[in-house]
Amino acid sequence: MDTVSVAELKSRLSHYLREVRAGKSFTVTNRDIPVATLGPWGPSDVDDLVVVEPSTEARSLFEVMRPPEPGLPDGAGLIRRDREASDARLRVAVSGTAGRAEDKAGDGE
Repeated sequence: MDTVSVAELKSRLSHYLREVRAGKSFTVTNRDIPVATLGPWGPSDVDDLVVVEPSTEARSLFEVMRPPEPGLPDGAGLIRRDREASDARLRVAVSGTAGRAEDKAGDGE
């Protein structure tokens, strides 16, 4: 089995995929250390796969783990407030810059 470095594989991926389709296999190395085998895929490769069914006791990803503390702002509210403060600072900075640019334009006339 031939070896190919990760860098070489990245730079010539289409070439190596054509070689694999033709039946060749490669050992992929990273700093001369073998890390993977690249070879043709076959239906026999799925024989070793194990399907793990999800537990019926698993929580939903969208389930609220605990209710929010009373009196505390929600995350979206905090982000909104921070953006509004940032926008206000930006408006002040831009309006100050615009006034100076107009002054400079008036000096050149």
